[in-house]
Amino acid sequence: MNDYMAPKLDEAAIGAISAAGLAHVGDAVLELMVRTWLCQQGKATSGGLHRASVQYVNAAAQAAAMDKLLPELTEEENQLYHRGRNAHTHAAPKGVSPGQYARATGMEALFGGLYLAGKRARVNELFALMMEGSHAL
Repeated sequence: MNDYMAPKLDEAAIGAISAAGLAHVGDAVLELMVRTWLCQQGKATSGGLHRASVQYVNAAAQAAAMDKLLPELTEEENQLYHRGRNAHTHAAPKGVSPGQYARATGMEALFGGLYLAGKRARVNELFALMMEGSHAL
């Protein structure tokens, strides 16, 4: 039986997933991690939790966080990031530059690829670095 909460795909399987597919998974991973972090910070109401999570899980915030993470990436992680960043995405959402949207998509692909590879410790390290200095809103 597959363990969908703790996948461990090999490099070939991850390589067969589109950049959009990796970003799709990474978006969910980041959302869950941010929601968990917020709950641990004392945000317990659903309305407050949602409003606060949107401040961290949006293209502009993810692009800024990615700028912080880039110097810390391994070569393999950099390749995952670039796959997502260079993916042909639709127009950026209102209020976000195409560059920010591309960096955010790259970040989601990075987190998605690491999660699917079973590298949860590294996902946690990068998330902790991303949230360093942040306070629950």
